[in-house]
Amino acid sequence: MSLEEVIAIRVREHRLAKRISVAALAQRTGMSKAMISKIENAQTSCSLSTLAKLADALSVPVTALFRGVDAEREAVFVPAGHGAQIVRRGSNVGHLYEQLGSLRGEHKRIEPLLVTLTEASEVFPLFQHAGTEFLYMLEGVMVYGHGDSRYEMHPGDALQFDGEGPHGPVELRELPIRFLTVTAYGTMEAAH
Repeated sequence: MSLEEVIAIRVREHRLAKRISVAALAQRTGMSKAMISKIENAQTSCSLSTLAKLADALSVPVTALFRGVDAEREAVFVPAGHGAQIVRRGSNVGHLYEQLGSLRGEHKRIEPLLVTLTEASEVFPLFQHAGTEFLYMLEGVMVYGHGDSRYEMHPGDALQFDGEGPHGPVELRELPIRFLTVTAYGTMEAAH
């Protein structure tokens, strides 16, 4: 999409969301209804001062009118079996952690891992960390603890919990065990 098309979509989107008519937006900005119509139909290029007036009238930051312009966003593709092996507490007792993706900077809000527990795995002290964790069982059977609760997990079972509560495998029943875990952080400060 062209810059004009993106701005057209965003202006219309914000105007409709705020239930403002074309006439009311024209009045708020000091522009004609015809000019607002041209902007919303991508028939004109806006000056910076026009964009500032529109943003002010719609009570949004000017940058909101450009959302979607830079369609190139960071993405991480990890082919099967090629996730980075990462070392965590537990790596030295047979727990294998494979990172399935990791955006950097402000976009690092989730951390997906594939965890494999083998014959060499041992049960160890529980984890505690910021964020919310989601666990999805793929293979094997284990008892997973969170706080004082215990969950017997089989393939297809899911568990979501507050990461600040002590948690981790407490009993390995059928090996090998494989599960997907995704930790979501509320803010960048919480992510490590």
